[in-house]
Order: sequence, then C-alpha cells, then structure tokens
Amino acid sequence: MFYYLLYDRLYPAVSGFRLFRYVTIRTTFASITAFLLCVMLGPLLIRKLREFQIGQYIREEGPKSHQKKAGTPTMGGLLIVISIVVPTLLWADLRYLYVWIALLALLVFAAIGFIDDYAKVKKQQNLGLSSKGKFLLQILVSALLTAGLAVMAAYNNYSTSINVPFFKTWQPDLVIRSLLDNPFTYPFAFVIFFLFITLVVVGSSNGVNLTDGLDGLAIGLMVIAAAALTVLAYAGGHREFANYLGLARNPRTAELTIFCGSMTGACLGFLWYNAHPADIFMGDVGSLSLGGAMGVVAILIKQEILLLFIGGVFALETLSVILQVGSYKLRKKRIFKMAPLHHHFEALGWQESKIIVRFWIVGLVLALFALTTLKLR
Repeated sequence: MFYYLLYDRLYPAVSGFRLFRYVTIRTTFASITAFLLCVMLGPLLIRKLREFQIGQYIREEGPKSHQKKAGTPTMGGLLIVISIVVPTLLWADLRYLYVWIALLALLVFAAIGFIDDYAKVKKQQNLGLSSKGKFLLQILVSALLTAGLAVMAAYNNYSTSINVPFFKTWQPDLVIRSLLDNPFTYPFAFVIFFLFITLVVVGSSNGVNLTDGLDGLAIGLMVIAAAALTVLAYAGGHREFANYLGLARNPRTAELTIFCGSMTGACLGFLWYNAHPADIFMGDVGSLSLGGAMGVVAILIKQEILLLFIGGVFALETLSVILQVGSYKLRKKRIFKMAPLHHHFEALGWQESKIIVRFWIVGLVLALFALTTLKLR
C-alpha cells in the first residue's frame, strides 16, 4: 500500500520518494512497523485474553516447575500474525505472487494452530487436535502448495532446482526434467516433489511447535532464523549478489525480504512479552504459523537445505522426539530423560534461563554458519 502510494504515485512529483523503490529501505520500515505494532498491541491482547480466561494448561507429565505457569495467557500468536501481515501489506510490492504465497501459508498454518489452541481452551486441558488430525491438515496444506508450485513451474514462474551448500554450480532439479518428457511419469514426478515439500514445510512447522516449551526459547530462535532468511531472500533476488554467490537467482523473491523483515520485527516485539518470566505464550497459532512460513519461504528462495542450519535447533528438538519415541517403541528404553531436548536439560538440573540463552547461542552460531556457506563455494 505504502509502496504504491509513496513510489508509484508520489515519486513522479517528488523525487525524494524514489527512496522507497529500494527493498532494503522498505524492509527496514517493515521491521520497525512490525516491532512497534507488536509492542503496542501486546498489553491490549494480554488483557483481553485474561478477560476471556484464555490461559495455558500445563501437561502433568512435563517438568513440575512449569505448573506455576498455568493460566498464563496463550494464543499470543495472533499478535505475531497481525504484526507480520499488516507491515507486509503496507510495505511490499503486492504485485508479486510470492508475497501472497508466504502470507497465505502464514494464515493457513495460523488457522490450524488456532483450532488446536481453541480446542485446548474449550476442553480445559493441554489436549487440542489429535497429533494425527494436526498432521493430516499440515499434509493437506503441503499438497496444495505443491500443486500451486507445480503449476507455477510449468509456466516458468518457479524453479524446482535447489541450491546446495559448498557447490557453486551444482543445482540439482527435484523434478528431473526428463521425467516430464513422458506424460506417464507426471504422477511420479509430482510425488517426489510433494514428499520434499511436505518434509520441509511440515518438519519446519512442527519443529518450532516442539521447541516452544520454555519462555522465549522458540521466539528468540525465530528472530535469528527470520533475520537469516531476510538476508538470503535479498541475496537471491539481487542480480549482482546472486551471480557473485552462485545462487539460483529469482527476482520474484526480492519482495519476500519485506515479509521476512516483518517476521523478524514481529518476533522481536513478541519476545518483549514472552521473555522469561513470560507474560503471554504464543500457543500453536504462533508456533505452527511461524514454522510453516519459515519452511515456505525457504522453498520459495531455494534454500531448503540451508534451512537445516538456520533452524538447526528446531531440527535437533524434532530429532530428539523422534529418537525418544522410536527408542521407547523398539527397545522400551529412553535415550533422553525427557523430550524434546530442552526438557532433557531441565531434568539434568539446568536453570530455564540458562537453557534458553545457550540454545539461542547455538541457533545464532548455526545461522551464521549457514550464511557463511554462501561464500564457501
């Protein structure tokens, strides 16, 4: 909206408004807008959630120290989503389809999380949607995304190749083009593409969801991840940077920088209220939407592999749950004292604040390593 007003409309009359054609300037304004919006709306949402008695229910099998957090307002993810959507609509060039895909993914995953959170509040226990039901909804979203990207790829509006860290010229194609020469191989090619998209999006969404167990842990890591994605989105959409770094350039992804910048600012603003001891929890409406949006952005900017490093802590948390469940089912033995991983360290006697800060440090190191790989090619 502001891009249309300040650049398209006012720039011909006032040369100074030429400034707003640059993605970097609009990303800065979007980040600041998202942060201020989140901070200003925070007290109002917290008060309203308390009035409606929308508080967090703590699972009995979790750490006993968490029982004192029962009743803390939840569903704060609504604040995050609003603080991402509004600045993106204000500062992005909305003529680019990629922006709408990212926004739609954010809102759809937020809707899934909202249903889950609402069910928990209604039942007055920490049990919302079943794991199977939540997983099926996420797979459905991934299938729709896959279909949309496949159509875009057919019209050369999306590339199914991916960037591989440490390799400058090797950009393998997920959907081997030779498969598409034969109409009978279309379903096979689509299945390969669908499985990959599902792995990235569902894995990312659930990774943030599983990590959201300590005050400020997941949202702090999302600040780091979103900032890294902002850099990658800008580099991938910039002709000179993309050529210099050997990235699969796509100028359509440049406007995703505004979306990622808004996500960074919104997460930072929410951390203001979610820092230990938390005044509000993001709930599934926040964790699922942020994780889903992170995965979709990585797919759109062709950095699916780097997402493993950018969201490295999320991946480790997910892996700890998979290993714990698998070990118990196969051997009737647990690998960790408790899963996800942050609860294991709690069981070892680590203070909550120490776990949070150390996980942030690990997340920052991994994100910096991911950005470093752009040059190590």
